[in-house]
Amino acid sequence: MTTEVIVHYRPYENDLSLLPTIAEKAIQDFPTRPLPRFIPWFPHDGSKLPFKPKRSPPVITGEAAQDVKQYLSILEHDIKPQSYDCTVDLLEFQPNLKKHHSIQSDKLNELKINSENLDKSEKRIQHKRRSWSVSLAKNNCAGKIFPLSKKLQDCLKALNLHSFYRARWTIEHDVCNNQTLEDVWAKLNRLIKHNELPSCNATIQRHLAQIWVFCDILYSEYVGDILKGRLTLSGKINLFVHKYGVIFSM
Repeated sequence: MTTEVIVHYRPYENDLSLLPTIAEKAIQDFPTRPLPRFIPWFPHDGSKLPFKPKRSPPVITGEAAQDVKQYLSILEHDIKPQSYDCTVDLLEFQPNLKKHHSIQSDKLNELKINSENLDKSEKRIQHKRRSWSVSLAKNNCAGKIFPLSKKLQDCLKALNLHSFYRARWTIEHDVCNNQTLEDVWAKLNRLIKHNELPSCNATIQRHLAQIWVFCDILYSEYVGDILKGRLTLSGKINLFVHKYGVIFSM
């Protein structure tokens, strides 16, 4: 086999004796590196599997298999053939019970109508169950607010609570001083509407006979004084903080 090699050289390469050497190197075989033998990470002789179940598979004896076959044959014998008549066991298609069924259906319809009316009335009651009142964003009470009492400051320090943590005054029906809860709620709404309770929003829980007044702890004592004075409350009101319970009373 004859191989023809054509070598191109640049004009400035005047030494022609190097051309045969370059040509010999060009036609030499490329060097090859033998690949290492592949060795899997698990035994590959087939005698040992890479993964082995922790427990052996369950063994079913021939007697147990025969018992299962007998049980299945008994079940197949006892199962009744399926009826494709859709009127079977329906009371309205039994001649002796047609009249009774019509009476029952009328009663069911009446009960259904009554239940729908009750559901509508309950929805209306649930809709009116709670009301919300929210204070304005701007407040003019900052100059009147005094620092927190030492007792409340010690409580905040013990619980590691920030003064801007949200708290809740709970007004029970028992402290309303011969007023109805709705009367107290109306007075409270006027206070919040005129922005006399800083950072406050409130809700009436009629099913609990309570009014909840939410505020920052920083303003809690100021708000509590106004609630007791302007709403003419008698007895104690409790300051509640989520996950901590009642932390202060006045």
